[in-house]
Amino acid sequence: MIQHPLELIAILAIIELAILWSANLPVLSGFFNIVSPIFFIYFLPMLASSLGLIDPQSPVLNLVTTHLLPPALFLLLVTVDIRAIFRLGPQALGIFFIGSAGVLAGTVLAFLAFKPVIGAHYWGGFAALSASWTGGSANMIAVKEALSVPDQIFSPMVVVDTIIPYLWMGILIAAARLQPVFNRWNCPDTAILTALRRKTSSVSNEKPQWTFAGTLLVIVCAFLASELTIYASAFLPVIKNVLSRSAWSVILITVTALGLSLTPVRRLHRYGAGQIGSWMLYFVLAGIGAKATLTDFKSSIVLLAAGGIIILTHLIFLLTGARLLRLPLSLVAAASQANIGGVASAPVVAAVFDPSLASVGLLMAITGNILGTYLGGLCAFFCHSLSLL
Repeated sequence: MIQHPLELIAILAIIELAILWSANLPVLSGFFNIVSPIFFIYFLPMLASSLGLIDPQSPVLNLVTTHLLPPALFLLLVTVDIRAIFRLGPQALGIFFIGSAGVLAGTVLAFLAFKPVIGAHYWGGFAALSASWTGGSANMIAVKEALSVPDQIFSPMVVVDTIIPYLWMGILIAAARLQPVFNRWNCPDTAILTALRRKTSSVSNEKPQWTFAGTLLVIVCAFLASELTIYASAFLPVIKNVLSRSAWSVILITVTALGLSLTPVRRLHRYGAGQIGSWMLYFVLAGIGAKATLTDFKSSIVLLAAGGIIILTHLIFLLTGARLLRLPLSLVAAASQANIGGVASAPVVAAVFDPSLASVGLLMAITGNILGTYLGGLCAFFCHSLSLL
């Protein structure tokens, strides 16, 4: 069994690099389009710990989460263009938030329905899942750590978070052919799309300029901001099951990053800040996986049904919102995938419906990255309240 801290870190890094490298191979692209590389970054360390190859009780695994999650969140959020998000306008942001409300309502409903089967102690796992489906993986991990969700509860949620979004993405893509039928039923205001194309035409994915000095600057800024917020969190009040020190550090680092995104610090995106943040996040996920075991997956089948309830509620909210706001199916689908799928897949789904809406899907998903942690916290409040009944 591997127990030395440096050896454990090396193993996790090798697993992450191997999966990310494999995902970029053309021969495996179809496979990884079905099963996310992120799942394997979590699953393989868990398999290694289950087989006794690595020590799941090693203190270094907790240190990885404590000291890498805040800088990862910082880098992912400090590069956000908040001004571009506001340019989406009330209709696009409105349908996105309606979809988010559907996820929250569906999560609370699913937890209430399945609590007698899985137990009230799963409230934190449902809150973490809602954070992912209103934001993304970073939000899910942030809520997991903020609420101190046990690994045996978090693990089956990862399975649900892997399977359901890809099934839903396939359904959304297949629904693209139904646009004429949907639009005849809804009589959408097509001027909305024209305005969105004009407002988001300048949005682009600028490729980073990789230099040693730039990368060093990104890492130093991330860890400096992280350690300052971790230090500051020690002076803030702790409220059991509501605000822990980890929760405060997540809140402080996200607020700090968003504030700095309005300053020249946002230019860190030119040096690959967002990409480095993603790599850090994947490493944190690998560390969390190494603390789990395969036996934690026994609740996954039941939880998949709960995930179906969340998606169905989300759909009902979206269709109601689309009817009230007279929105075309393309915008509704982009909002849905931005919620359930996140930054990587939202532009893809949006482009299937209308290539000019890819940037709209991206901006919606970024909005979820900003708010997902807080929405997950809100869901945690409701689910925890229900767990006490």
